[in-house]
Amino acid sequence: MNPREESPATPAATRSHRIFAKLASLLSARWFMEILQALFFIYLARRSTSTFGEFMLAINLGTIIRLIAEFGLNVPLVGLLSQKDGYSKEVLTQMLVLKAGLLTLAYVGVVGFVNWQHYHSPLYEFALIISLGFGLEALCTTFFTALEVRGHQLQEGKIRALAALFGYSYGFAAIFWGAPPLAIALYKPIETVINLAGGALSVGVKGLWRWPSLSGLGTTLRRVLIFAVLEVTAILFNKANIFFLQGYAGSVGVAQYSATWQIVDGCSTIAANLVLQSIMFPLFVKFWDVDRQEVALLARASARWLLGAGLILMLILWAESDRIIPLVFGPHFSDAVWLQRYLVITIFFSLLHNLAGFLLISMRLERLLVMVYLGALAVNLLLCALLIPPNPLWGAALAIILTKGGMALVTFGFIQKRLKVFPVQDMVVVALTSLAAFSLYWVSLLFLRRGFALLLGVAALFGLLRYFWAIRFRLREKT
Repeated sequence: MNPREESPATPAATRSHRIFAKLASLLSARWFMEILQALFFIYLARRSTSTFGEFMLAINLGTIIRLIAEFGLNVPLVGLLSQKDGYSKEVLTQMLVLKAGLLTLAYVGVVGFVNWQHYHSPLYEFALIISLGFGLEALCTTFFTALEVRGHQLQEGKIRALAALFGYSYGFAAIFWGAPPLAIALYKPIETVINLAGGALSVGVKGLWRWPSLSGLGTTLRRVLIFAVLEVTAILFNKANIFFLQGYAGSVGVAQYSATWQIVDGCSTIAANLVLQSIMFPLFVKFWDVDRQEVALLARASARWLLGAGLILMLILWAESDRIIPLVFGPHFSDAVWLQRYLVITIFFSLLHNLAGFLLISMRLERLLVMVYLGALAVNLLLCALLIPPNPLWGAALAIILTKGGMALVTFGFIQKRLKVFPVQDMVVVALTSLAAFSLYWVSLLFLRRGFALLLGVAALFGLLRYFWAIRFRLREKT
């Protein structure tokens, strides 16, 4: 027997290795793009505050266009490609036609919006350029979803990483050489065109361009309508204050708000996407019909450690805002410093609402969630109209704080009534430990340097939460 010869890998082991390889490919590409994007925005903010604000406004427009064009179609696309192997090109064509139509309508709407707002040049031009780049990403995700279904995540990761490298390299070079904003804005179309070409060539364009049936298009639209409304409404009430802010505070005001919102919202988004959506949501769906007591236990455990992590993060961002903002964005963002101290509360509200939202979807109460989202959008627009004109930056912050707080109250309140996921003793623990940690931090400032005082406050918060939730009030096993 050859000593170097190994026994063949079991099918289970082989599958596990393939799963980890695929996940590693996508995560590597994603983090590569995120790092490039963060460095690009930081470099742009340090070079020109007003240009950074204009870019943030254009990117928010582009994000809305992309969500409208995607319309939740990628979710059913996975199932359709898995079930209809012989009709994959027909399915892809159907999705591309739907997305192209929605993209056209959304882009026409953006053109009308920027004309209605009387955006000056060059904001007008590069808002349209960047919006188009983001909107075309909806077509790219169609091809990337097909690659994922085929198990070609490594190929997808390579395409995304290559596109990001070319796009952001161009952007860095344009900023470095002092190019005008219109030239810098081309970084996004460059990235998107490379993604689109790479995805189309990888999937194969032969037999792709055929006109789909109208009945099939209608069926697909009806299937995803409710989830599309959720996504579009969510992005609208999260971004509405940016457009009001542009009208009353200009690009500099948008830059000040966006600098801190990039940090605060990024933290809650990571928790929602990586933890709740990827890990907890599938478990909620799995157990809702067979073991609702297990769902309640999972929800309570999730609420405990998510809120614990959120409170620690809030304390750090609140106490260190005057160091974090200048370190990341430079010395010209003084308003972002005090804004961050107020906006950190949205982390708490977002974690509660996102947990409740995924539970509501698991309970098949999407229609209730849509009503909450539509109500939140209406309230947010009203608050923006009332609060932003007299005091733009404070009004923009207060509008999103009240909107997210109201949503958390309604959605988590409903879940609390149905499942009792967060009993009174847990609420008391959150309130008392937070008060104790913040008080300890303030008192420690009289005797210690701020860094040591913060470390002491964080340690106290972590230790108290661990004592009460892991020892004193430990979750009981279901009976």
